[in-house]
Amino acid sequence: MKIYINGELLSEKDAKISVFDHGLLYGDGVFEGIRAYDGIVSLLQEHTDRLYRSAKAIALDIPMTKQTMMDAVAMTCKANKMTNGYIRLVVTRGVGELGLNPYLCANPQVIIIASKIQLYPKELYEKGLQIVTVGTIRNNSESVNPSIKSLNYLNNILAKIEAINAGYMEAIMLNSQGYIAEATGDNIFAVHGKTLVTPPACEGALVGITRNTVMRIAAEQGFEVKESRLTRYDLFNADEVFLTGTAAEVIGVSKVDRRTIAQGVPGPVTTDLARRFREYAGKTGVAIG
Repeated sequence: MKIYINGELLSEKDAKISVFDHGLLYGDGVFEGIRAYDGIVSLLQEHTDRLYRSAKAIALDIPMTKQTMMDAVAMTCKANKMTNGYIRLVVTRGVGELGLNPYLCANPQVIIIASKIQLYPKELYEKGLQIVTVGTIRNNSESVNPSIKSLNYLNNILAKIEAINAGYMEAIMLNSQGYIAEATGDNIFAVHGKTLVTPPACEGALVGITRNTVMRIAAEQGFEVKESRLTRYDLFNADEVFLTGTAAEVIGVSKVDRRTIAQGVPGPVTTDLARRFREYAGKTGVAIG
C-alpha cells in the first residue's frame, strides 16, 4: 500500500510522522472519510469543502489548494489500484512544542490513506441493526462545534465502548438536554409517514455528507424533510429508523433499546433511499483515472 504524505507516496513502513505532531499529542487536526465506487471518488468536492471548513474553524491553514487536494486523493487511489474502497484524508496541525499553543506548530501534515472499510456486516443491511442508548453524553455543541470533523473522537469512542460492552454494535448518543444527537459515527433519521426527521447540528449532530445527500434525495421523492429535535420516544414509535454515514451508507435499524421498530426489518423508505443514494454516490464525484 502507498500512503500519501505531503506530496510523496510512501510505503507503509516508510509512512511516518513525528511523535511531536500535535495531531498525535492533542488530537489537533481534521479529517474526512470518503468512498470510492467503480473508479469514482464519491462526493469528493463536498468532502473537500467540509475539510477546509473544519480547518478554518480551528485556525488550521491547509498548505494546498482544494483542487490540488482532490488531485492528490485521486492520485493516491490510482497508485493503490483502488477502484472501490475507503479513503481517509487527514490534516494534522504539524510538529510543535509540548504544550497546547497551536501557533508554535509548523508545517501541517497532509496524509491520504486509500484502503478498505466495512463498518457493519452485510446481513445487517437486510435484517436491520439493533442499537442502544448509552450514558456517554455528546459533546456540548457550544464547547466543540459538531460541524468540525476533528481528529479528537474520544467522545464517540467512549460511547462505542459502552455499546460493545452491552453487546451492541452501535449506540445512540444523547445531548446534555436528553435529546438525540447522533450515533457514534453516523447520523440518525426517523420516518413518520411521508416525513423524515433528523437532529440539527445544534443538538450535537455532525452535518454529514451522506446525511445531506439522503435529505436531498428524499425531498426529490416528495418527502417532507425536517431538522428537528428527536427523543427516544420518537424513535420507538417511528415507522422506520435508519442511520447514514460515509462508511455505513444507509442502514436500517430494527430495534432501539430492545423496542422493535415497526415490523423489525428495514422498511421500504429505508430500502429505497439506500438504493437511490448508492446510485447517486456511485456516479457523482471525481474519476480516479
